[in-house]
Amino acid sequence: MERIKTLSISLGNKLAVAFIYLAGLWIVFALCFQLFFVYLQFSGKEELARNITNWIEWRIDGTFKNSPENIWYNAEDHIWVESVTNEVKIGKLAGNRNLAFGVKNILEEFLQEKGYDLSASSPYKLQVQIVYLDVLTTKKNISVFHSGEEEVVIRLKGTLTKDGKKEKELIVEESSSEVSMSTLIVDEGGVFNQTSLSNALKKASEKLINKLMDKK
Repeated sequence: MERIKTLSISLGNKLAVAFIYLAGLWIVFALCFQLFFVYLQFSGKEELARNITNWIEWRIDGTFKNSPENIWYNAEDHIWVESVTNEVKIGKLAGNRNLAFGVKNILEEFLQEKGYDLSASSPYKLQVQIVYLDVLTTKKNISVFHSGEEEVVIRLKGTLTKDGKKEKELIVEESSSEVSMSTLIVDEGGVFNQTSLSNALKKASEKLINKLMDKK
C-alpha cells in the first residue's frame, strides 16, 4: 500500500509539473505571437497581419464551419443541391425554369430545417428532376351551380451522390387539391390553381428529402 501511495504521489507531482510547463510554454507562445503582430503593425504590414488573422479564424471559428478546412467541419452535416431540372414534357409549365428554381429553393429550405448546412464543397450532392406535373379536374353539377376539384399531381426524381458515387435514387409523388364553387360556366381545363401547385410542390419536396436523407 505504501508503494502504491508513493507511486500515486510521484505521478501526481509529474502531472502537475507537466501542466506547469505546458502552461508556461503557452504563455510564452502567446506573448511571442502578440509581439509579432505588434511588429507587423508598426512595420506597415497590416495586410499580412489581416491575412494571418483570417487564416486562423477560418480554421477555428465555428462561424466558418461550412469550410472543409475548419476544425468544426463535419461532412455528414453538409449537402449541396447540385441541380434541379424540369423534365415535364406537356402542359403550361413544361420546361419552365422558374418552376425548377422554385423547387430548388423549397428543397434547400427543408434541408436546412432538418439541420443540414448547404456547402458546395460537401461530398454529398443532390440532383432532382421534375418528371411529371399535371392537373386533374373533377366536377359535380347541381342545378346552375357546380363544384370543381382541381388536383395537382407532381412527381420528383431525386439522386443522392457521395464523392460522385450514387448513394440513393428514388421517385416520389404527391398531390394537392382545391375545391371551388361557382356558377355554371364553360370550363377551360388544365389551369393550375396556385395554392394547390404550391402545396403539391412542398409536399413532394419534403417527402423526397425525408426519404433520401433518412439514414444516409
